[in-house]
Amino acid sequence: MLYNLIVYVVYFALLPIYRLKVKGAEKIPEGAAVVCGNHTARVDAVVLFLALFLNGNRPAIIGKSELFRNPIARWFFTYMGAFPVDRGKADLMAIKKALTVLKQGQKLIIFPEGTRVKEGMSGEAKSGAAMMAVRTGSPVLPVYITPGRKAFRGCTVTFGDPFYLPKPEKGEHDPYKKGADQIMEKIWEIGKSRGEATPRG
Repeated sequence: MLYNLIVYVVYFALLPIYRLKVKGAEKIPEGAAVVCGNHTARVDAVVLFLALFLNGNRPAIIGKSELFRNPIARWFFTYMGAFPVDRGKADLMAIKKALTVLKQGQKLIIFPEGTRVKEGMSGEAKSGAAMMAVRTGSPVLPVYITPGRKAFRGCTVTFGDPFYLPKPEKGEHDPYKKGADQIMEKIWEIGKSRGEATPRG
């Protein structure tokens, strides 16, 4: 009850500012999925969370550990289904939590580039999202979010077709890097279909 109340308060508070629109909601699969999007603004995680919630989902989110330092913020984010990851190292606790979330049939929001990237640019895709999808057998749900500043300009969250990543071949130096790159390609394909700027390296 409190969870739903908080989400709807946030939604109606942000609606006149960001004018959130959701496209491709019918492509959201039932059950677990690794939900991956482009990340150019702080509000991206919030609008993606809302887009999933408004379509009957209660997703979990991986957030940078700095957001959880304040006790009140830590309680709030944890209650809303977020958990921290230390981006400076291989955070085994965060990985274990993420895998558990997916195995329990929940959706997990993760930004493959690992941090915010300037509009029109493309950061290096990290292997975490691909690894989680392959190890749990979960589909990847690519999503493209209106890049850059969104306040009073409108924000659209567009879901693409879910897909499965193949298991990596043995002996690869970074076995999940190819899958990570494929995820970002799918995300940018959605952006291209919307006529948005393509990423530059």
